[in-house]
Amino acid sequence: MKSTLSEEARLTVCEIIEKADLKAGDILAVGCSTSEILGSKIGTNSAPEVAMEVFSALYTSAKEKGVYLAVQCCEHLNRAIVIEREAAKGLEEVNAVPQPKAGGSMATAAYNTFRDPVVVEEIKADAGIDIGFTLIGMHLKKVAVPVRLKNNKIGEAIVIAARCRPKFIGGARASYNEKLL
Repeated sequence: MKSTLSEEARLTVCEIIEKADLKAGDILAVGCSTSEILGSKIGTNSAPEVAMEVFSALYTSAKEKGVYLAVQCCEHLNRAIVIEREAAKGLEEVNAVPQPKAGGSMATAAYNTFRDPVVVEEIKADAGIDIGFTLIGMHLKKVAVPVRLKNNKIGEAIVIAARCRPKFIGGARASYNEKLL
């Protein structure tokens, strides 16, 4: 029987993939505080075993859909991103290997699990989930749109999600400006 954390993570990632209409090859950014999952303040209770349990559920579910996970490191590594090399084409690689207390437990789990991991400075993901107030917005494409999830908790951590859409250019605003001329 799957644990509660695994099942919560699986339901969450499946829901955002569906609601964001992610396709094979799209990138889902994930930020995660295992401290928050355990009910502690972010950065105070890093838990590699919890990270691995949650990461495994996220990774397996995303991989089934052909979606790449991009896992954000903590502030000690400037919120760099761990991603599969094949998804990092054209991105600037940085020389870092995350550790539980220097990069974060979730980033460490990703680095140790991905087939060919690299750490990059930044990405522009197609959607994202933020597990426990980790602030992933810097790694999303413009324009990020909030997604209200039914599955919005993993353990004690609140999960916030976003999808991205193309910018609107022109439209009603252009018509309004034409009236002024």
